Amino acid sequence: MATRADVPIGTLYQYFANKYVIVCELDRVDTAGVRDELTAFSEEIPSLEWPALLEKFLDHLAALWRTDPSRRAVWLAVQSTPATRLTASLNEKILAEQVARLLAPLTPTQRDRRAVMAQVLVHTAFSLLSFSVQDGHDHDQTVQELKRMLAGYLLLEETAGG
Repeated sequence: MATRADVPIGTLYQYFANKYVIVCELDRVDTAGVRDELTAFSEEIPSLEWPALLEKFLDHLAALWRTDPSRRAVWLAVQSTPATRLTASLNEKILAEQVARLLAPLTPTQRDRRAVMAQVLVHTAFSLLSFSVQDGHDHDQTVQELKRMLAGYLLLEETAGG
């Protein structure tokens, strides 16, 4: 990071205690960006066209992962220590709470399960987006499978009525 910013590495450590604090801050900034995108997405639903909106949202997230190689590096780095995993978990929880509110009209009878459903959806999406940009994996094909998986899960909930 210091090289990309064209500053001495010591400059970073004037603001951050160690590399793990830097990684957690990068994860927090990424979470804030995704949270803003979820807010924009929420303004378009509830809608009968939610599958198309979900696809559009996942395409947007996938493009972010494809064009910014640091996303995967940060996602992997926050999995490296108990403290960074806790931070990542808290950031995912922020997104999951927002997703749970988005799920409410789709899953009116699943109030008790909705929080867990949202956590599973968020973690699955981030895990598969990380997988999609690994060397040797077909990004587009992985994103298509992610769309099928999430849409299928939500359609099952919608049609089953819980």
